[in-house]
Amino acid sequence: MTSVINVNLPEQSYEIAIAPSSLDQLGQHMTSLKLGNKVLLVSNPTIFKHYGERAVASLKAEGFEVASCTLPPGERYKNLNSIQKLYDAALEKRLERSSTIVALGGGVIGDMAGFAAATWLRGINVVQVPTTLLAMVDSAIGGKTGVNHPQGKNLIGAFHQPRLVLIDPDVLKTLPMREFRAGMAEVIKYGVIWDAELFAQMEASKNLNQLRYIKPELIESILTRSCQAKADVVSKDEKEAGLRAILNYGHTIGHAVESLTGYRLVNHGEAVGIGMVAAGEIAVELGMWQKQDAERQNALIQKAGLPTQLPSGVDIEAIVEALQLDKKVKAGKVRFVLPTQIGVVTVTDEVPSDTIRQVLQKM
Repeated sequence: MTSVINVNLPEQSYEIAIAPSSLDQLGQHMTSLKLGNKVLLVSNPTIFKHYGERAVASLKAEGFEVASCTLPPGERYKNLNSIQKLYDAALEKRLERSSTIVALGGGVIGDMAGFAAATWLRGINVVQVPTTLLAMVDSAIGGKTGVNHPQGKNLIGAFHQPRLVLIDPDVLKTLPMREFRAGMAEVIKYGVIWDAELFAQMEASKNLNQLRYIKPELIESILTRSCQAKADVVSKDEKEAGLRAILNYGHTIGHAVESLTGYRLVNHGEAVGIGMVAAGEIAVELGMWQKQDAERQNALIQKAGLPTQLPSGVDIEAIVEALQLDKKVKAGKVRFVLPTQIGVVTVTDEVPSDTIRQVLQKM
C-alpha cells in the first residue's frame, strides 16, 4: 500500500509518501523532484549502520553524487556544535543552491539537517526520511527545524519545509521499544487535539506499547491519520500564527521537564506524555474538560507504556520558572493548549500559576 498525503502551502507544497520498502525507492522519488546532483546524507551511526547503505545505493543508482555525515545520537547533541560539523561537510562537498540534504534518522537528525539546510547558502533543499515513529508522525512534517540553547529547547531555529517526506514503515522494526513508545505520545496527542476516530481506534487496541503487538492495519491508520492531521494543521497555518499552536499540546510542561532533567532522564515522548496528563488535569481544574475524558486520555498514555508522573527530584518551582522561557510565551503569559473534548482543544493564556502548581503537586 502506498498512501500519499499532500501538504498544501502557498510557496512550496510537498508530498508525504508512506509505503513499505520505500527506502529503496528514495533515489527515484528524488529524481522526480528534479533536484540538483549533489546530496549530503545526514544520519547517526546506529541508523546509518541499519539503513545508510540502502539509502546511498538508491541515490547512486539514480545518478546522484552522495556524501554522508553522521552525528552522535541524542537530544543533548542537538546544538550549534553539531550544526558546525554539517556546515563543514557541506563546504567540503561543495554543496550548491540546488543541492539537497537528506535527513535519515529520528527527530534530532531531522531538526538539525533541516536547520543546516535552511541556513546553508540561505536555504537549500531538504528531504526527510524519518526512521522513528515520532519523526514519522510529527517532527519530519511541517518545516520546523532547530537546535537547543543551553537555556531551553529549540530556541534557535527556522521554518524550512522539506521537498519530500518519505516514510517506510518497515524501518520501525529496528526501533528500540522505548523510542516506539515515545512516538506513541505524539499519536495520542493527535487523537486528543484533532481526531476522535483515531483516539477510539487506539482505545480498542489491547496493546499500544510494542510494535509487534499492534495490528498492521492499526499501524497503517496511526501513520496515515497522524500525518494527515499534521498536514491539515500546517496547511492552514504554516508559521504558527494561530491554529498550529494546538500541535504543542502536552509540550509546554513537557519541554520544561526535558530541559530541567538535562535531556538525559526522560525522552521527548515521555515528557509529552507527562505534559498531556498535566494539561488534561489543568483543563479539568478550570472546568473546561470532563474528568472521565481526562481519565480516558491517561489510560491511553499508560497503555502506551508512557509515564504519567513527574520524575522524582524535579522541582515544581523550577518548572513554573522554566515555563517563562518557553517560545510560546506572549507578553509574559504562558500559552497552554487545553482540551475541551476528545478531538477538540483551545489555546489560552489564562491559566493561573497556582493551578499549575496544584496540578504538578499532585503528579
